[in-house]
Amino acid sequence: MWAYESVFYQIYPLGFCGAPFENDGKQEDRILKVIDWIPHLEKLGVNAIYFSPVFESDTHGYNTRDYTKIDCRLGSNEDFKQVCDKLHDAGIKVVLDGVFNHVGRGFWAFQDVLKNREGSRYRDWFHINFGGNSNYNDGLWYEGWEGNYDLVKLNLRNEEVICHIFDAVKGWVEEFDIDGLRLDVAYCLDRDFLRRLRQYTDSLKGEFFLLGESIHGDYNQLLNDGMCHSVTNYECYKGLFSSFNSMNMFEICHSLARQFGPENWTLYRGKHLLSFVDNHDVTRIASNLQNENHLPIIYALAFGMPGIPCVYYGSEWGTKAHKSEGDPALRACFDKPEFGELAAWISQLAEAKKNSKALNYGNYRNVVLTNHQCIFERACEDERVMVAINASDQPYTAHFDAGCGRAEDLISGKPHDFGGGSELPPYSAAYWKMER
Repeated sequence: MWAYESVFYQIYPLGFCGAPFENDGKQEDRILKVIDWIPHLEKLGVNAIYFSPVFESDTHGYNTRDYTKIDCRLGSNEDFKQVCDKLHDAGIKVVLDGVFNHVGRGFWAFQDVLKNREGSRYRDWFHINFGGNSNYNDGLWYEGWEGNYDLVKLNLRNEEVICHIFDAVKGWVEEFDIDGLRLDVAYCLDRDFLRRLRQYTDSLKGEFFLLGESIHGDYNQLLNDGMCHSVTNYECYKGLFSSFNSMNMFEICHSLARQFGPENWTLYRGKHLLSFVDNHDVTRIASNLQNENHLPIIYALAFGMPGIPCVYYGSEWGTKAHKSEGDPALRACFDKPEFGELAAWISQLAEAKKNSKALNYGNYRNVVLTNHQCIFERACEDERVMVAINASDQPYTAHFDAGCGRAEDLISGKPHDFGGGSELPPYSAAYWKMER
């Protein structure tokens, strides 16, 4: 599948475009800004883009008002179609945020319920108790997502709701030719709804990609042939930065072995989870790492491990922002992209990843593991690649059975000789393609 061989780039459009937080009802074609960034995306090696919510909402995008209309703060449907067409012309796939667990209070059907109460034909679209009350003093109670009453939970057992969502998705495919969906809080979605969504999207477009947001638990509940093609790998997100901050590479490598290793009890071998070092909900990686020298090599580890790597806009040049500063700090607006040393490094990693069958599909096996270093193997029938990380401020010479005498460094393109051990400079990473 195309997604398994891709490098993703995430944009949070409302922040990226500098839109006001509250929906002011004023249409402005801010989303066209994405077109100006396409040369940067191409240079970075991106071939798939994931847009956080783009549809009409009350505030932050996850409180949808209308599934059929691009948020007026971003522009019109015609503007967004132009963006999608330009991205596709550049060979970049488009994945949208599908927020189907809940809607905003401004959602038209919920507004009808507030107005007509028991007489609303949409009363069964939600989970409502007309004998209760909400934090908004509506004179009725309804289920909100995790107790947030600005996020009104949809009844995904209601056939009209399901048809409404499916019709919207069909419209996005027909109007914007989208290539997939990232399913917000997929772990909350009704499983029967998710199965039907997979069947429906499979019928809409070949290799239509479904990515589920999953934070904890067994990812196989969502990641299977009947539901999602991929889920977010939050276990390894935490393990990545924690391993560097504690100088304990055992943490991330044990997680990877548990998820993808050769043992019979491995959980996700052969599956493709989304790998990331930050996103719109968490502290920027440049602020999360205690040692800035680890910034390039954490990306090397994220691109070399099993999964689909995703870069969050702005982090490719080391933007800093902490979760404690609030969501607006994490979802900043930048006048233009920057392409410095870190972005150039990520570009090299992206090319290595996209062009290596082993890095896209290979199995995982730990080869060398110390507190400060790790070397693991990604191997498939046609190719074998060693991913080597030295997080120390000292050089390290690794001795292991390479199975061959020479290799090619996929990042630098230079030959590598394993005779007498392999030396890793301080704060370095390498992808060695092994001779057969």
